[in-house]
Amino acid sequence: MHIGVDSFVSTVTDPTTERVVGAEERIEHLLEEIALADSSGLYSFGIGEHHREEYYDSAPPVILGAAAARTSRIRLGSAVTVLSAADPVRVFQQFATLDLISKGRIDLVVGRGSFTEAFPLFGLNLSDYDSLFSEKLDLLLKIRDSTHVTWSGQHRPALTGQGVYPRPSQHPLPIWVGVGGTPESFVRAGLLGLPLMVAIIGGQPKQFAPLIDLYRRAGAQAGHAPESLQVGLHVFGFVGGSVQSAADTIYPGWHEMFTKVSLERGFAAPTRGQFDATSGPDGAFFMGDPDTIATKLRRVSQQLGGVDRVSIQMTNPRLAHADLLRGIELLGTEVAPQVAGD
Repeated sequence: MHIGVDSFVSTVTDPTTERVVGAEERIEHLLEEIALADSSGLYSFGIGEHHREEYYDSAPPVILGAAAARTSRIRLGSAVTVLSAADPVRVFQQFATLDLISKGRIDLVVGRGSFTEAFPLFGLNLSDYDSLFSEKLDLLLKIRDSTHVTWSGQHRPALTGQGVYPRPSQHPLPIWVGVGGTPESFVRAGLLGLPLMVAIIGGQPKQFAPLIDLYRRAGAQAGHAPESLQVGLHVFGFVGGSVQSAADTIYPGWHEMFTKVSLERGFAAPTRGQFDATSGPDGAFFMGDPDTIATKLRRVSQQLGGVDRVSIQMTNPRLAHADLLRGIELLGTEVAPQVAGD
């Protein structure tokens, strides 16, 4: 099992001084975090994509290019690229170029996104949410498979044999499908034989076992080899000196972040009780000391029939840079070695 970190590059208020970290400093901190993940032995680092005031990750390829220049071994990728709101030609060109810069260390994870701001921002109709993604994924895969593409669809002008350049170092460029809890999304990834990145942000991870089994059965029925049907998890968590200290460190920012989202979506405000329950042995959050997290990773992998990689999203708006660096270091040096053979 490979272990990595995902970041949504949230704005940060220092929890000790209440100073708002400036945008330039926050990006510099992020690049330090990625460099440390590289030197600490973590397998991957992913950058999300959001188009909201509280995040600095609206242009992931730019960040990943800077990260590629500062690292040597860690895999870099998106978490996720909102393909529904993007042009597949430009997405492929950007990530192929990143793959060349990084010498073959790029993973492209595509999805529909959990927020909707990208749709009006780029002049798209939210009612086309699923058809946009399906069509653009089809085009992206055709570009990956062939330099010259003939294709037509509903949401983009046709291609009539034009070449798409550059071509990446990896053949083929790894394209993962990021999914939430919709069965159709799991089936689609399986039928296409694409690796699956499952976002687990609540409930219990074992509840996803039937959906992952559905993915594997769809892939097998479509004739794809079992080894091509990889499963990854995107989860929320934090590594600290103890279960209690990890939870106490991360909770204020989690509460701020999810209170805002809950107000926007008409949900009840989150509570510490909910947070602690979700951080427990069977909950969705991976919270605690290195041994606790390693034990939970092994158990969840068994419950889901095997997991190839787990990316832990540890950033939030009230997490001090020093605490995040320490969490990354512990994840790389003390958690990842424990599960490397699983």
